[in-house]
Amino acid sequence: MKRVLVTHADEPIGRRVVKCLFHDPEVEALFLVGSGPTPRSFDRYLAQDGPAVRYARVALSRHRPASDLFHSAAFREFEIDSVVHLPQHGATSVPSAPALGGLDARTAEVRLVLQHCLETPTIRHLVALGSAFVYKLQPGNANRLTEDSELDFDPKIDPEQKAWVDADMIIHGEVHNDRLRVVLLRAPTVVAAGGDAYLNPALQGRSRRARPLGFDPMCAVISDKDTARALQAAVHSDRPGIYNVAGREAVPFSQLARWTGRAAWAVPSPILGWTRIALPWSGGRSAPAPLSRSLRYGFTLDTQRAERELGFAPGDRIGLARAGDGSLRLETASSA
Repeated sequence: MKRVLVTHADEPIGRRVVKCLFHDPEVEALFLVGSGPTPRSFDRYLAQDGPAVRYARVALSRHRPASDLFHSAAFREFEIDSVVHLPQHGATSVPSAPALGGLDARTAEVRLVLQHCLETPTIRHLVALGSAFVYKLQPGNANRLTEDSELDFDPKIDPEQKAWVDADMIIHGEVHNDRLRVVLLRAPTVVAAGGDAYLNPALQGRSRRARPLGFDPMCAVISDKDTARALQAAVHSDRPGIYNVAGREAVPFSQLARWTGRAAWAVPSPILGWTRIALPWSGGRSAPAPLSRSLRYGFTLDTQRAERELGFAPGDRIGLARAGDGSLRLETASSA
């Protein structure tokens, strides 16, 4: 039986993971951590028969709150043996905000969560959700990426992508740890019912955005429900390592942006460079570096390792449905 702590449980993917684990007969306790108040949807978990559930509001990118959590009486009472670490991804999150020692919040969180997992004797398993946007892309749409593909260590990559790479490398360094079993899942764009999309650096926020004229990269996608199922499979696996997870579809960036309500102007590359500051990418922040590889070159993911070693295969299809106003939106549905 598993006793699991889930970080950022109050955000969209987190809520999916919580639902998945709550109904898992092999899970007997859930300690849920978020950055906001307890979501109303969690009330039903507290009222129903099932795993013991507790929610705590904690700023995991800060030394003191993170330490207080892992040394609290409530944490000890739950005897947590597994941690599912999710990155910030909700509409109000600002992953690149400075935190620990000037690090962005995503990197600081990963470092602190990993540190406490290594120092806490009861924790034997860490599962972290990472990004497939850490890979270095070659020109064209023919990038078929395995877990052994080269990562993008170009110092000129945009801060959002660099944060993903830094977090990935921190987890990567403990994959062969003898005491703590570490699993890192690299996911592409995560699509939720209704067309919301997460974890794609080019689709952060709701502001108007631009893309290089003449480039329309293919984007691998996965549903939020399949993402939760992949994390659940990793929680129960005895195999550490790094695994690509993805759905069966790939969508052109222009369509993905339009169908998620984030249409992008096609702008000549020189103009993108001249107006880097004038055209904010999202949320009032500056755009990523002009001509980011992920805006020029597409990719798909080889997921055979996850299917073979974790027993995970995507169960959802991602297609189009009409919203109440008649507009087309991405929708997820079971392929069964």
